[in-house]
Amino acid sequence: MRCVIARFPFDLTKSGVLESMKGVKPEQASGESVIIGRRTYPVKQVGQVLTRQDRRDFSAGEVLRAMTRLGFTCRGLPPAAAPTRVLNPFQQASAMLGAPAAL
Repeated sequence: MRCVIARFPFDLTKSGVLESMKGVKPEQASGESVIIGRRTYPVKQVGQVLTRQDRRDFSAGEVLRAMTRLGFTCRGLPPAAAPTRVLNPFQQASAMLGAPAAL
């Protein structure tokens, strides 16, 4: 499959990625990660091994898209907490009294 990472095209296959990552010790994954074989690798480490480029040259999103399209399991950052609804004073008083919410 042809992927563009850091503005360069790469022909990646699942077996090719497995072969490239064989023998590479995974770093501590604290953010986005890719499960390759039985190991969990940080996305930037996978991108560096596959492209042989500096990690600053590409985004994690580019590598995540490519690995997802190849069929690898990818884990992103946990979603941020949903913003709480801001109530005006009348709505706050109604909620405290147990009245149904007004539209």
